[in-house]
Amino acid sequence: MISAVILTKNEEKNIKDCLQSIKDLASEIIIIDDYSTDKTVKIAKDFGAKVFLHHLDNDFSQQHNFGLEKAKNGWVLFLDADERVSPELVKEIKEEIKQTDLNGFYLKRQEFFNGRPLKYGETAHYILRLGRKGKGEWQREVHEVWEIKEGIGRLKNPLLHYSHPTLTEFIEHVNRFSTIHAQVLKKEGVKPSLFRIVANPLAKFIQNYIFRLGFLDGTPGIITALMMSFHSFLARAKLYFL
Repeated sequence: MISAVILTKNEEKNIKDCLQSIKDLASEIIIIDDYSTDKTVKIAKDFGAKVFLHHLDNDFSQQHNFGLEKAKNGWVLFLDADERVSPELVKEIKEEIKQTDLNGFYLKRQEFFNGRPLKYGETAHYILRLGRKGKGEWQREVHEVWEIKEGIGRLKNPLLHYSHPTLTEFIEHVNRFSTIHAQVLKKEGVKPSLFRIVANPLAKFIQNYIFRLGFLDGTPGIITALMMSFHSFLARAKLYFL
């Protein structure tokens, strides 16, 4: 059986669709809520989810690990509130966990920007979100990863991610997470430099737009590549001012 763990903070616009997408998959749904002030908690409770209030404190790994502790089933699926498990992925997960000896699976995340799917660039990647409980923990405060050492497979059907419905929200997201990223870099002892402030964003844009074929996504592709490059610039610039 599967426990689904979802981190939330004022996600009343997203949480119901997320929950609907896993109603036939997870026998236990756990919400770790960072003290939302909207209707997120009520919507989740009305759906039958278990809700735990827990301060994020800009540390996503500790929030994920708190959810991992609360999960009762042998398999745990981590989701963000703006993600949806496609019906094809629901079926694939059910089939795979019945017969596998693996400890976890990478999921292929399909990004959407302004309602349009992105197939290339930095956003076209696999993330470890499904794993056996007790086989690993989450590491790093931001851009966190689930460290499961061995026995990892890949699933082919998509996890749908509606992260940036508007450019304004994309900018707000980049501003918030670049601040957290800068704070983590400082804790890790990374030293700011003019070279990194200039070179990292430029390299990221070239990598995402050219080598990862972001240009094939048209205008949304170049906007996304520029925004991810801007994130890199802001993180390094904020590190300098810290």
